[in-house]
Amino acid sequence: MSIHYIYNNVYTLLIIVITLSVKITVRVPKELKKRMEKYRYINWSEVIRRAIEAKIREEEIKRAIEIMDEIASKAKPSRDTSEIIREFRDSRK
Repeated sequence: MSIHYIYNNVYTLLIIVITLSVKITVRVPKELKKRMEKYRYINWSEVIRRAIEAKIREEEIKRAIEIMDEIASKAKPSRDTSEIIREFRDSRK
């Protein structure tokens, strides 16, 4: 996305936002296309765009969880936590 600023005069600032997008083609069965045509008021491009965004978010979350699990597995203490706590408490007596 690029933002362009155009000044008409000292007090007016017009901001024009230009979004760059690409076109993709989605194939659907003929029967599904016929059913879609019954609902012409629905913006099918937006429906598909949102579905793609949701799937990407889902995959990004899965990957983030995998990374966190990898980090957590490397961060496990070499001994049982209860042993460490017991030693600390005993050392304070």
